[in-house]
Amino acid sequence: MDKTVLKFCGVQSISDLKIVSQSIADYIGFIFAESKRKVDPVSVAEWLKKVNTTKKIVAVFVNPTDEEISNVLKNIRVDVIQFHGNESTEQISRIGHSFNGLIWKALHHHDKTIDEMEKYQKVVDGFVIDSRIKGQWGGTGVSFDWNAVPKYIEYTKRYKKLCLIAGGVNEKNISELLSLQPQGIDLSSGIEVDQKKSNEKILKIEERVLEYVNISR
Repeated sequence: MDKTVLKFCGVQSISDLKIVSQSIADYIGFIFAESKRKVDPVSVAEWLKKVNTTKKIVAVFVNPTDEEISNVLKNIRVDVIQFHGNESTEQISRIGHSFNGLIWKALHHHDKTIDEMEKYQKVVDGFVIDSRIKGQWGGTGVSFDWNAVPKYIEYTKRYKKLCLIAGGVNEKNISELLSLQPQGIDLSSGIEVDQKKSNEKILKIEERVLEYVNISR
């Protein structure tokens, strides 16, 4: 099995940043959209000056204006822009042409998700598949039916894209998800206690991931 990419998302304080920077995660995500985990780019820039992280930075947006994206990029070194709303392929393509990094599109799991992936696959480098909860874009702590995961993996591998599975992943169920050999896993609430990143929960997640890697060799 190839190494499963890990993204720890929803970092909202310098304390959170210190904890995830010491983890085995490949990517850390900051939310720049209306959310209980929303952060300000100026604050994030200050945290990053104080915490010398080698992790790749993901900036998460929901239906942003080009100006909102530009405001984040001028303050922070960003490796990935993740669109999590109803953004048009035209906007994503336009941003992608001017951004020297990766573009990911988050989509909600439902019976037409593959059709949506087909719509966006030419303008993105990867997908994040999340749970569909009415009135919420993400960070729900609720998982979807993982029986659908193999078809998402098959689709993204066909087009040489990355696919991360999100929504309700935690230390109790991550082994089940790992058994499906996802390319990547995206966690937020599953590594939190009282909405703060938990070193203890992260260590348990890492233990499960490393355990599964050793078993599958």
